[in-house]
Amino acid sequence: YSLKRAVAELGPSGFPFEKFVAQIFKAEGYETITDQIVMGNCVPHEMDVIAWRDNELLMIEAKFHADYSMRSDLKVALYIKARFDDLKDGTFKYGGQDRKLTRGMLVTNTKFSTTAIQYGECAHLHMIGWNYPRGENLHNMIEGHGLVPLTALTSLTQTDKKMFLASDIILAKQLLNPELLRSYNFSDEKIADVVHEVEELYKII
Repeated sequence: YSLKRAVAELGPSGFPFEKFVAQIFKAEGYETITDQIVMGNCVPHEMDVIAWRDNELLMIEAKFHADYSMRSDLKVALYIKARFDDLKDGTFKYGGQDRKLTRGMLVTNTKFSTTAIQYGECAHLHMIGWNYPRGENLHNMIEGHGLVPLTALTSLTQTDKKMFLASDIILAKQLLNPELLRSYNFSDEKIADVVHEVEELYKII
């Protein structure tokens, strides 16, 4: 199984990746919501994922690349930092209370360019990529929480995968529910194959 390839198949649009990132932060103990319009000091911004817990409020830009050899470069880091600078003084109501932005984040499924990392570290832009930062990168977060995307499964056709992603079903472990699979008109034989593959997959991660 190639986890990197499976994440890259959460496309071609970036919406399933946004949902996937939201699942990662849920596993980290946050409440999350996706696809929000938030008002900055100057202009409104479309925010991919918003996460909160206790006194924290995170606003997350999820930068998806279908080609996992691509890098998120300096230009991406610059415009994301500018967006968070426009939002940092605002007050936002999430989880039933007024909150200040505590951290803006850029999350990508690929690597960052050297200059993007250099800028992010200098400008205090919190960035998470496939192998950055060391120990708390996207790859480690996915494996640490066992959040394998269903696109890793070989028992599903491409049509099956697109169907589930369109229904906001993102994770392989969500398919451990035979009744869910039956509701999509899967045969008993195919249900058994899918459930068995998911169970075997989780034995090796």
